[in-house]
Amino acid sequence: MIFQSPQNLNAHLTVKERERVSFPTRLLHESGLLVGKLLDFGCGLGKDIEFLKQQGYEVEGYDPHYLPAYPTAKFDTIICNYVLNVLLPEEQSYVLMCISELLKPTGKAYFAVRRDIKKNGFVYNPKRDITVYQCNAILPYKSIHKAEHCEIYEYQHFNQVGKENDCVFCAPSQASSLVSEMATVYSVFDNFPVSEGHTLVIPKKHSENYFELTLREQMALWLMVNRAKNLLTQRYKPDGFNVGFNVNKAGGQTIFHTHIHVIPRYTNDVLNPKGGIRNVIAEKGDYTK
Repeated sequence: MIFQSPQNLNAHLTVKERERVSFPTRLLHESGLLVGKLLDFGCGLGKDIEFLKQQGYEVEGYDPHYLPAYPTAKFDTIICNYVLNVLLPEEQSYVLMCISELLKPTGKAYFAVRRDIKKNGFVYNPKRDITVYQCNAILPYKSIHKAEHCEIYEYQHFNQVGKENDCVFCAPSQASSLVSEMATVYSVFDNFPVSEGHTLVIPKKHSENYFELTLREQMALWLMVNRAKNLLTQRYKPDGFNVGFNVNKAGGQTIFHTHIHVIPRYTNDVLNPKGGIRNVIAEKGDYTK
């Protein structure tokens, strides 16, 4: 379930063999922020899980190298300590998406990141005689603790954070069914689906159409499109997909906030599917006539 770049195969070797609970977990525990069913995402060797169980919490752990059974439940609280600092940007995005998918609609996740990193990039680790990646991870979430060595962010699903905005995509309904989310993009099931699993991929930044976005913002959208496609394939097992977006009134756009449609297709869902998206103009789908 976790994407790993072939450039960063040593990330798991940055794990620390600690004798006591980590600072972020202890702080969250003492602050009363750990509630309900817990998940330690990227738990390493599991020292924090041991501590949390001793405190009476119901807790699971996941680590792609040390505890690789991927969780099947959803959680009230998820902690992710010092994971993002050793991941490349595209790997960070996948972690954010995975955690959003594992979190209950009204749950909260806490991301602890190091703030003592002096250099971003690959560095030599003489203790292990390997080269590892490190970076200062910055997230657009609420910061609840910031010190010289550590910062902790609090995350909630985008549609659970109160916002006053007339745009339905800038301030989506709490009742919207989230598919996945990362720092700048989220995806939800369409309220008026044309097929089972019809999903919208939406930038959090308001823009009237796709071509107003920067290349980086556009790339983030397509990363989410790929994720949505994989999740829909697992859940609905469609036979094909249509993927696209509308630009301006003449192009059929009715909500003037960029959004990409990911539409699962099924054998025999229409009489003649030939031409696919060419059918947005009636009678133009079958170009062989």
